[in-house]
Amino acid sequence: MQRRSGRRGKSGDAAAEQQEGTPMENGVPRESGGSRASLEGGGVAPAQGGTAPANAPHLPRVRPRLVFHTQLAHGSPTAKIEGFTNVKELYAKIAEVFDISPTEILFCTLNTHKVDMLKLLGGQIGLEDFIFAHVRGETKEVEVTKTEDALGLTITDNGAGYAFIKRIKEGSIINRIPTVCVGDSIEAINDQTIVGCRHYEVAKMLREMPKAQPFTMRLVQPKRAFDMISQRTRSTKTPSEGKVASGRETLRLRAQGTATVEEAPSEFEEEAARQVDDLLESYMGIRDVELASTMVEMAKERQSPEEFSRGLDSLLGEFAFPDEFVAEVWTAVCEAKGFSK
Repeated sequence: MQRRSGRRGKSGDAAAEQQEGTPMENGVPRESGGSRASLEGGGVAPAQGGTAPANAPHLPRVRPRLVFHTQLAHGSPTAKIEGFTNVKELYAKIAEVFDISPTEILFCTLNTHKVDMLKLLGGQIGLEDFIFAHVRGETKEVEVTKTEDALGLTITDNGAGYAFIKRIKEGSIINRIPTVCVGDSIEAINDQTIVGCRHYEVAKMLREMPKAQPFTMRLVQPKRAFDMISQRTRSTKTPSEGKVASGRETLRLRAQGTATVEEAPSEFEEEAARQVDDLLESYMGIRDVELASTMVEMAKERQSPEEFSRGLDSLLGEFAFPDEFVAEVWTAVCEAKGFSK
């Protein structure tokens, strides 16, 4: 089976509505042409006699900053954050307002304080979304003996160095260990730290664990309020996972470059990303809505599966996707496009 190599080039109420695709700079949309208005409402200053010059150029309207509301999921006052372009900067802003270290944050959910993987923050935030940050809680260590090929875990990561459990398959090896829960961050395997590893790297380590040989996992569970009950399993797949409500604008976070305000994904894009995310879980043991969306965007711009494969090599080569996986992704995107028509 051919393997690929390369480097990947990745990638609360809001205060204002922005135009689609508007570039952001320190949380403020960049205007094209002209200077920013200095008066409230973005008007032109009147002349000394009280009337505006007849031929005065129209200055662009000042756009308010994008401001998001946030809380710590286990309980805290509400704070406001702005001026971030990627997940790491988002965590830094949250850490700053709550006076904690960014490394304390395991992941964020949108519009719920519960450990709900359907509401997990990915690469897009609705302009009206409220952000809840889940921080480190108790550390626990479990011993696992692999008696089957698969452990029954699906792994994702927070984009800032922590891989954690997104799904536990019902009836699986991990499901029979009651202390392991959805939302637990995997900090070490056999005392080898995996902090900083991507989800696909952690999933590969677990797949390659030999059978009948016990190994240990050091887990960190999110700090929880008294009313938060952990979700042990979720075996059913739902089309709403990672979905942004239709008709809204979103802030698209990027690994490189500035964030942009974009329209919410179309019906075709949502369906295609859901199918690709399912394939990621099936082939690689990971779920990553943002990665799936990136692959869908690439497939939309390619005319053939061969061209799509070369694009994946160039942009996402570090994942070493198998050829059959690439072929199935191309088919899934084409089928989703037909479904949406």
